[in-house]
Formats: sequence, C-alpha cells, structure tokens
Amino acid sequence: MKEYRHPAEPFRIKSVEPISLLSPQEREKVLREAHYNIFKIKAENVYIDLLTDSGTGAMSSQQWAAIMLGDESYAGAKSFYHFEEAVKDITGKKNIIPTHQGRVAENVFFSVVLKKGDFVPNNTHFDTTGANVRHKLGIPVNFPCPEAALDDEIPFKGNMDTHRLEQFIEQKGAEKVPVVFMTVTNNSTGGQPVSMANIRETAGICRRHGIPFFFDCARFAENAFFIKKYEPGYEGKSIRDIAREMFSYTDGALMSAKKDGLANMGGFIALNDDDVTRRCIELLIVIEGFPTYGGMSGRDIEAVAAGLREVLHEDYLAYRVGQMEYFGQILEQAGAPIIKPTGGHAVFIDAGKMLPHISPDHFPGQALVVELYRAGGIRAVEIGTLMFGGFDPDTGERVRATRELVRLAVPRRVYTASHLDYVAEIMGKISSGKNKLRGYKITRQAVLLRHFTAELAELSEEEVRV
Repeated sequence: MKEYRHPAEPFRIKSVEPISLLSPQEREKVLREAHYNIFKIKAENVYIDLLTDSGTGAMSSQQWAAIMLGDESYAGAKSFYHFEEAVKDITGKKNIIPTHQGRVAENVFFSVVLKKGDFVPNNTHFDTTGANVRHKLGIPVNFPCPEAALDDEIPFKGNMDTHRLEQFIEQKGAEKVPVVFMTVTNNSTGGQPVSMANIRETAGICRRHGIPFFFDCARFAENAFFIKKYEPGYEGKSIRDIAREMFSYTDGALMSAKKDGLANMGGFIALNDDDVTRRCIELLIVIEGFPTYGGMSGRDIEAVAAGLREVLHEDYLAYRVGQMEYFGQILEQAGAPIIKPTGGHAVFIDAGKMLPHISPDHFPGQALVVELYRAGGIRAVEIGTLMFGGFDPDTGERVRATRELVRLAVPRRVYTASHLDYVAEIMGKISSGKNKLRGYKITRQAVLLRHFTAELAELSEEEVRV
C-alpha cells in the first residue's frame, strides 16, 4: 500500500474555536435523547463534526475582508454584480440567479421545468436533488457508470452511463425528459469525479435529442482538479480553464456555494435560456427575494464571490485532495473498508461490507454512524437505505439503497492531521468489536428526506436473534 503523508496546509491558522469531548456517559445520554439520529445532536456536543462539508468550512482573510464590502441594498446592490461577474467568469452563462443555498436553486428550477411524470436522468441524484424532483411530481432516474460498483481504483467512477442514458431517452421519448443532470463530483458514489470525455459525450446525447444538459456543480473545482490529475491532455491546463471547458458543454448549472464556493451560505442558478430565466425569477421573488440578492445578504454574496476565485487555486485543491487520500489510507489501516479511490471532499466507508451481520433493513450505516459518536464524539452521516430507501409508492415494496455507505465529509480548511488521526484511532477501536454492533429500526419518519428527522431505536437482543 502506498504511504501518504498528510500534506502541509497552504494557509496559516489565524483564528481558533474551542471544541470539547463529552464523557462516554454524556454521549450515551445525548444519543438516547436524539433518538439515535445524529442530525438531532447539538453541535456543541460533537467533538469532530464530519456530518457534511456544506457550509461548514473556514473562510479566508480575503473572504472576511470582502464581507465588509457587502452592499445590503434591496435592489441593484453592487455586491450582486461582483457575484455575477465571478459566476459568469467560471460558467460562461449569461443569466445568473442567486439563491440562499443549493436546494432552493433546485426547488425554483424544477418548479419551472418539470411536469407531473417527467423524468430527470442524472449520473446519481443526491438526496435533496432527488427529493426536489419528486416534490414537483417528477421521477429521478440514476445512471451511474458500471465502474462505480467496483472496488478497483478507477479514476472516473462518477461518470454517467451514457449507453443506458441514450437507451432511456429513446424508450421514454425526449418530450418526457425536460432536462438531464450530471452531479460533479458524484457525491452518492463516493465523491467520485466525472471525466471531461464523459461530460462531452453526455452533452452530445442531449444535443441530438434536443434536451437541455445541466450540472449540479457543488464541487466543480474538485472535479476539475481530478481531470487535471488523471485525464490525458489536461495536465498542463489551469483549473480555471478546465472548469470553463466543463461548463461550456452545458446549458446551465445549479450550485450550492456552501461547498466549492468556500462560503457558509449561498447558491445560484446559471443558464442562457431567457424564458426559463424569466420564470425562475418570477418564482424567486415570491419565495426567496429580489433577483439581486435571492435570499442572501450582501455580505454572503461578497463571501461567495471571493470564494469562487480562491477555490481555483491549485495549491489549495492539491492539499484538499491529498488530505482525503491520507484520511482514506489511515481509515483503511484501521480496519474500515473504503470506497477507492478517495474523492475530493470525503471518505466513504462501505458499512455493508464492514457489518455484514446487519441487514440493509436495519441500517448498517446508521449502526456505524451511531457507534462513531458513542465511541469518540464523531459525527458522520449514513448514505444507504436510511437515506435512500423506503417503500415504492406504487407497489408498496421495500426499496433499498444500492450500497450501505457512511460518509465522513471533511469541512474545508477546518481540521488538521491530528483530528483525522483521532478519527482513525476511534475507527480502529470500533473495528475490533464490530461484530457486537446492532442494527436499528425506525419509530417515526417523514415522507421525504426521512433521514433528517427520523427517530430510531436500537434493536434489542431478542430482535437481533430473530
């Protein structure tokens, strides 16, 4: 196994925030009161928080300085024009609509383009994207490439299965597919990148059938870095130029700027279609605000504009990806089977493989998530049957996820090597006693996005035996 050294941070730490580890007895009480749902745990009771990389990063001195320039005018604020310029420079799209986060961009866009029964293909929808499609009575369809299910270290396991995509469009008819999406990087398959060749091929299919092609581009810069690192012909190009080529094949993009925008809040819709833009803006005004602030303060808009420029710095991206490689290796050495290669924002543990004695119906990923908090005050997130399962509304049959994963998402510019080493140490202790872990059952759940608010109970010894 190749040995990784944790890369040196390309920044200095200028401000610190204290964290504390509760006692084992206190952590057990916290779990019970949260009904074993880690989303219900207060952040102050978490020691290392790897729940998400969305909006949890540390902003730079340049971003904090930009905040002081925030123009809070209701209409026509100059901060919007700084933001618009930054987004246009990367995406090349002429119409930029700000939103306060990515799921609102999804809500607005799908409200405008979807009709009941329409299909939205994607390499893999993440939870909120799929939920927003379903909320508008559309049908999300996933076409991950075959390599996504393999354990081999293949560079672009986030790719779209273009053969299946074209077959699907021909079968259903282009009129039933108002838009095709591609998530870069592909979060649900382990934060895996998409190649430029696959982007180009997917765009070609959409052009032939007259279907708009859009990105869910929350982690576009990390994807561009992987293209530079692995795809022949791109090693000498800048991250900015690679990103601009990626977007050049699309008709538009939705973004949560809380990831590669390096900000704590923000998002946008970027597109060229004037009619769709007009309808999106009309809805935006009703639910978010005027189109030059879109639910964000001027301060947030300035922070995103600065972050979109900083995220293109290659030294930062090399550090970010190198940190994930290091984290993946030490977790694997601790006994956790991981999705390889590691992606750009998280390490994904295959909980189904680690805990084969727990069935998908009893959520092996959630069992590992709960144990991480119980053993070490660490918060992660299940990406398996709790998040993506349920019951088919037509047949009533139980739906299970393709894989039972646990994601340890690392906030940008927040944790050091010592923090990651601690997580690996706790994982080693869990791994040594993994056969004792029990599954969970749901005692209360919502119709959509149940994992955010569900209440669970640990299986009793008698239920485990049965």
